[in-house]
Amino acid sequence: MPTTKNVYLKLIFPIFLLSAFFSCDSKKSKQPSASTNEITFIRLSHIGGTMGEYRIIKVTKDSVFAEKGATANKTHQKWASAINMDTWKQLISPINIKDLDKIKSSPSQQSVDGIDETFQIRTPKKAHFYVNSFADPEHYKQLQQFKEQLDNILPKEYK
Repeated sequence: MPTTKNVYLKLIFPIFLLSAFFSCDSKKSKQPSASTNEITFIRLSHIGGTMGEYRIIKVTKDSVFAEKGATANKTHQKWASAINMDTWKQLISPINIKDLDKIKSSPSQQSVDGIDETFQIRTPKKAHFYVNSFADPEHYKQLQQFKEQLDNILPKEYK
């Protein structure tokens, strides 16, 4: 009799596993943000100059990270802060994703001891990179407005 119980268990267990496997819906496990085209990350940097100065700001949906320094005198400072969803929405509100492909970059100014401003804006579908796009005033307005919003939450030494 004990061997027949084992046979029934051997049959019931795979049936149970198969039913559990087929009951899972793979569409539910996908993240909703992966299918949309919303901004997930923005990086703004100012790098160059005679002292090798840099200022890098990274913004995500939940945090802001800033660092600055100069390579000539080996200084380096960091700052980080959490942000809430309302602050994130306020920061990215000036940016129109459809217009990001229209923004034009300009040549680097570092070769003449100038400072380059670079933007990196990521969405789940694409990453956008801009160097000295302030030379395109028609399309740069949205990035300028983002910088103004960002200045409202950064400490004064990182502005």
